[in-house]
Amino acid sequence: MHRYFASLAYDGTSYFGWQIQPNDISIQHHINHVFTTVFRTTIETTGCGRTDKGVHATQFYAHFDLETEVDNIEKALFQINSLLPRDIRVYDLIPVSSDAHARFDGIQRSYSYYIKRKPSPFNNNYFWFNRQKVNLDAMNEAAALCLPQLDFSCFAKKGGNQLTKNCIVSECKWIEKNDDLQFTVSANRFLRGMVRAMVGTLYEVGTGKISLDEFKAILVSKDRTEAGKTVPAQGLFLEEVKYNYLQVDRQYFFQR
Repeated sequence: MHRYFASLAYDGTSYFGWQIQPNDISIQHHINHVFTTVFRTTIETTGCGRTDKGVHATQFYAHFDLETEVDNIEKALFQINSLLPRDIRVYDLIPVSSDAHARFDGIQRSYSYYIKRKPSPFNNNYFWFNRQKVNLDAMNEAAALCLPQLDFSCFAKKGGNQLTKNCIVSECKWIEKNDDLQFTVSANRFLRGMVRAMVGTLYEVGTGKISLDEFKAILVSKDRTEAGKTVPAQGLFLEEVKYNYLQVDRQYFFQR
């Protein structure tokens, strides 16, 4: 058996997330269907994570198995991308060991959330428009409290089968770019709904609705009802997934 990592990217606007849904169209549904067609055998992929409805990925990995090697990867990629919708693209098929796992072997994932503060008729599916004035220093002071390891139950949706709510966060910061805002967070793992809840809560720190002491209390509470609102999905991008054994040239990935 031969295992491959598919490196891909997608615009999540039209989909109900990565994961296959019983009655809704997902990215994984299209990937499985097209791979099955091209390789002429039933393919079931395993993704590196589960992005929600409307969330995008500029770098995503999924592994799958084949009984025979892919003779011509460039040709296979051409066939795959000819059949996929235009908002999903597979960039490479990378041979890996038979025990490599797209989800469990990931050592770091990085998300960015984009906020535009001036109205724009363009790219409305890729940012959250919010014109409120914020204190960026206060937001970054609060963001620093999320380092390095905490129980992030206060930002997690109910449900899920995680044995622990602890995450090791290596980066958590806000930057201002041309009057717009970008939030970036990197960690070894993320809980369901965690990033969008973090953004919403930190934004309320920036507007003065939540004080720094209140933010500290929210972290300690481990209670989602104590934190801020969940921000809209369209501003969120999964931008990087790292593995110890995988070196990827990112030049072909979309850069904002």
